[in-house]
Amino acid sequence: MAAIERLKPTDVRVLWSPAMANYFFGDYHPMHPSRLDATASLAKDLGIFDLPQVQLEKPEIASVQQLMLAHDYPYIDAVQKISADPSLVIASCGLGTEDTPGYEGVHEASARLAGGTFQAAQAILDGKVKHAVNFGGGMHHASRDHASGFCIYNDCAVGISHLLEQGVSRVVYIDVDAHHGDGTQSIFWDDPRVMTISIHETGMSLFPGTGFSNEVGPEGEAAGTAVNIAMPPTTTDSGWLRAFNAVVPSLLREFQPEVILSQHGCDTHMNDEMSHMSISINAQQEIAAQISLLADELCEGRWIATGGGGYSVYDAVPRSWTHLMAVAAGQPLDVYQPTPASWQKYMLETYGTKVPAAMGDPVDLWWRSWEIGFDPGDDTDRTIMATRKEVFPLWGLDPWYD
Repeated sequence: MAAIERLKPTDVRVLWSPAMANYFFGDYHPMHPSRLDATASLAKDLGIFDLPQVQLEKPEIASVQQLMLAHDYPYIDAVQKISADPSLVIASCGLGTEDTPGYEGVHEASARLAGGTFQAAQAILDGKVKHAVNFGGGMHHASRDHASGFCIYNDCAVGISHLLEQGVSRVVYIDVDAHHGDGTQSIFWDDPRVMTISIHETGMSLFPGTGFSNEVGPEGEAAGTAVNIAMPPTTTDSGWLRAFNAVVPSLLREFQPEVILSQHGCDTHMNDEMSHMSISINAQQEIAAQISLLADELCEGRWIATGGGGYSVYDAVPRSWTHLMAVAAGQPLDVYQPTPASWQKYMLETYGTKVPAAMGDPVDLWWRSWEIGFDPGDDTDRTIMATRKEVFPLWGLDPWYD
């Protein structure tokens, strides 16, 4: 039975405000904020925001103290300076570059995204909801002291650090973006309380050129808390789902997290030009559902989900993240149902673009379980085995069978 069929209604906090669209590097830039408006409009027209278990909350601008949970003060100060004077270039911090140009108010815009994930973490800590979604977050390339890959403040790391500061003992971070979650991995590299798992296109063919199977964390207590599945660029649904299921559940069951925080960059999609992978909306929905069920099994449901990359702005992004919110609410959408006529009209009138007529893609979703055996002639299986051989023994697991 697919994971999507086993979900149950759950209280969920959704962090959203049109002010999140102020994270805007310019019309030329691939990370265009209209993707957030398109997502919110689709979710609204499908009734997701009106579900009784869904609570909407406006993300506030994170304070400097909150940002310092994940970032060094000199870096935050540099962001504030370029926010006040966009003509500056602070190359040592990755600011004022083509990827992350400065603009007036960039500190506040970036800090609002981080504030959303901080508030999501607080809602979980307060026990007000089981799930929280900040689809405007997921800025996973930002490191402790520099910006990278369109990301200025790492909201995922801010949320995780807040959980730890408030007494959570173990957090798992799962990143399914096409690009390696390098910033989040680096921030928690030597922290045994956080396991970072990233399944992404191999760094041999895609930015940031990291995230190989031998990146497992430093020697000592944190060994085995960095997990990387570097997928072949030709990966399709069956390989992606097989790799996830062959690695992630076993490690989570050993690590026993108290909270899961996941990053759902949807640039793995077959129509996204920023990666070479060919993943469907249907598979992205299934992964979200599997993470939700793992949270139910291991964390009493405690799960925070963020957005991330996604550059098929009017096709993949709004559908993928609307499915994410519906999964988090325990009320998944049928991938075969049509997108609302009202949304299609809005997108044509507002952005001059036609959008998909259905909520999913025309694919037959299937994958092979790891239990059927390892095929050494298969690129995906060799990738899976490389990760399992590096990490599983560090957790007392057999890379061939467990």
